[in-house]
This record gives sequence, structure tokens and C-alpha cells, in this order.
Amino acid sequence: MSIKVNKVLDAKGLACPMPVVKTKKTMDQIEPGEVLLVEATDRGSLADMKGWAKNTGHQYLGSKEEGDVLYHYLRKSDPSETSEIEEFPHVTSNEDLINKLDDENITVIDVREPAEYVFSHVPGAVSIPLGELEERMGEIDKESEIHVICRTGNRSNMAAQQLAENGYDKVFNVKPGMSEWDGPTENK
Repeated sequence: MSIKVNKVLDAKGLACPMPVVKTKKTMDQIEPGEVLLVEATDRGSLADMKGWAKNTGHQYLGSKEEGDVLYHYLRKSDPSETSEIEEFPHVTSNEDLINKLDDENITVIDVREPAEYVFSHVPGAVSIPLGELEERMGEIDKESEIHVICRTGNRSNMAAQQLAENGYDKVFNVKPGMSEWDGPTENK
């Protein structure tokens, strides 16, 4: 089975959020119904592409992997099918989270990929990659104040929306996230 591709985007070597940023710009250049193939090497792009497509209304057709390259297939939806990614209304800063780290009533969820998490993460943060969030939501205490973090605030924005849509009402997106984190860290 082969998929007819209308445009190819080379996003190899780019890290989050750049594959999604370039995908959005390229998607603006193609016609509704056309298929965009995004070639990426960032493992996080698996969850990023799915989440971005879901949040904008474009169709995520699937991904395949060959060697170190991930091939993501996305179909551009008609404008009546799409919506811009909405900014999650409850945002907290890195500094606010640093000040709350000793509070036992908070849960920090790190939605980056496992390789990102292992090298450096907020002490006590639970690793639930964005692509696994839906199936692992039951592991998160709904009574806890939940702070969702990623590298830049984009994946955590999508995760915070997903949690809120599933009945979690004390959710905060941490921005700018680990890219500018200057608080304590752990690695394992």
C-alpha cells in the first residue's frame, strides 16, 4: 500500500517544537485534501504530530520508521474541519513551580519523551510521554494540583487540554518549561 504524497517536509535534525512549527507553515502552502509527508529524526515528533493534528483538525494518517528517520503522514483538512491550537487558559511559570516543589498536594507530569526525561527532569516528576497520556490518565490523581511540563510548553499545552477535557480541573501548563528550567533537577 502506498500513500500519494503532495509535499515532503524535511524536518530531520530539528527538535521540538520546530518540526510542528515547520509543519504548520508547510500545511498552509498545500490545498485541503492533500497529504504532507514530514521526515523527522526527533522521537518526540511521534506524539507532537499526533497531538498537533488532533488539536488543529488536520488528519494524522500515521507514521512509519526506517532507521533513524520517522515518516509522518498528515492530510490537510478543509478550513471547516480545522481549528487553531487553543492556548490552555491555566498557565504557571517555571518560578511558580519551583516555589511549589515541596508541596505534597501537587503532581508534576513530564510529557517529554523518555530520553529527554532521563537526562534531566523536575524532582519527583512522573514521566508520561504525550503519546501515552490517554491510556495512562488513570495513574493521575484527579484531586491533586497537576503541573504539566515539557521542553517549551507546547506538548504540555496539548496535554493540559487533554486532561481538562477528561475531568481534571486543577491543571496548569508550565511555561517556558525545561528549556529554561533553572530549578533543581534529577536524572535517572
